[in-house]
Amino acid sequence: MALLLDTCAILWIAQDAPIAPAVHEAIERDFAATRPTHVSPISAWELGLLAASRRISLTMTPTRWFHHFIERPGVALAELTPDILIAASFLPGELHRDPADRILCATAREGGHTIVTRDRKILDYAAAGHIRALAC
Repeated sequence: MALLLDTCAILWIAQDAPIAPAVHEAIERDFAATRPTHVSPISAWELGLLAASRRISLTMTPTRWFHHFIERPGVALAELTPDILIAASFLPGELHRDPADRILCATAREGGHTIVTRDRKILDYAAAGHIRALAC
């Protein structure tokens, strides 16, 4: 299962916050199988917005923090192509208008990823069969 972490999942994992056992097991399985856990470049944008608005406090610049996270063993940067960005405008079903979430969902659909999230709207979108998601 190719995993795609949403921005909040990245923050929780980086802070060693508790995550669901199923997510921990999926990450461990992928790591053992040398399949990377993916992070979207859109999460760098969200991280910057969170830091700029002081909704999160980081011990280093958001740029350095993000690069430090994606340099971890078993983590890889997901593709963010023009096709994914356009696909985010044409997602099937009902999903809110948040551009980052739409891009994450389009990335998951295009790349065959399972999104790791606590976002209720993304989890509902997955329950409707449009993407795969794991609640963390």
